[in-house]
Amino acid sequence: MHILEHSLIDTLRLVPFLFVTYLAMEALEHKAGDRAEAAIRKAGAAGPAIGAVLGVFPQCGFSAAAATLYAGRVITFGTLIAVFLSTSDEMLPIFIAEQVDPIVILKILGAKLLIGLIMGFLVDGVMRIARRRGADDMSIHELCERDRCHCHGGGGGILKSAVKHTLQVTLFIFIITLVLEAAIEGVGEDVLAEFLGANPGLSVFASALVGLIPNCAASVVITELYLEGTLAAGAMMSGLLVSAGVGLLVLFRTNRPVKRNIAILAVLYGIGVVWGLIISAAGITF
Repeated sequence: MHILEHSLIDTLRLVPFLFVTYLAMEALEHKAGDRAEAAIRKAGAAGPAIGAVLGVFPQCGFSAAAATLYAGRVITFGTLIAVFLSTSDEMLPIFIAEQVDPIVILKILGAKLLIGLIMGFLVDGVMRIARRRGADDMSIHELCERDRCHCHGGGGGILKSAVKHTLQVTLFIFIITLVLEAAIEGVGEDVLAEFLGANPGLSVFASALVGLIPNCAASVVITELYLEGTLAAGAMMSGLLVSAGVGLLVLFRTNRPVKRNIAILAVLYGIGVVWGLIISAAGITF
């Protein structure tokens, strides 16, 4: 019952974000169609900056929304990466609960925002140079057709379509979260702590690996170990940079092909490790 309760709470708090996102996407498709999507794409150059700022807000609702928007190609790959990198998940609530110095909190949030912004623009720049934009041209309409939600037929309009999409993704997230909660409960957060603290030299790589677990336990463990002094600033940052929470689950549920999602995970992990090593080598503390 404890696992079921936690899974249900973690899933339900995402529903408003998902519903609003799908409602906006449906309105965009029905009322403005291809012209609106084209306008958003043209204005997408500033996407990483906006995404990095929104991602700083606690919890992972914005990362879930960003994953959905990316699946419909409403936002760029760089914007998605910016949101994922700046998302704070459970870090901020824990810092506040532990009464960490506000200046320290602002420094860490600022570093995540800056890294998200820099890497978002860099990724978009690389994608433009590689001329990969054409490969990403999937409209919101195609996303609806692929999920067989029959968004454009029958009654109910955009509200019915948004509800259908939200229910589909919510069910998927709940099932995966339930499995992860059961696994983490069985293994124990102390085992994750031992894994991270076993080899300080590899802690940056290990922390980023744990951070990819799409569950709030990952960011909780990393944050707590940093506060205890077990993890240095570089290792802490590498793990929290990749802690996109259930945004990763939404990405795998809505985005195709799967191999592209695996590539996104690899890029995210690589960025987290590189910045963790840079922070460690520079002796940066917060």
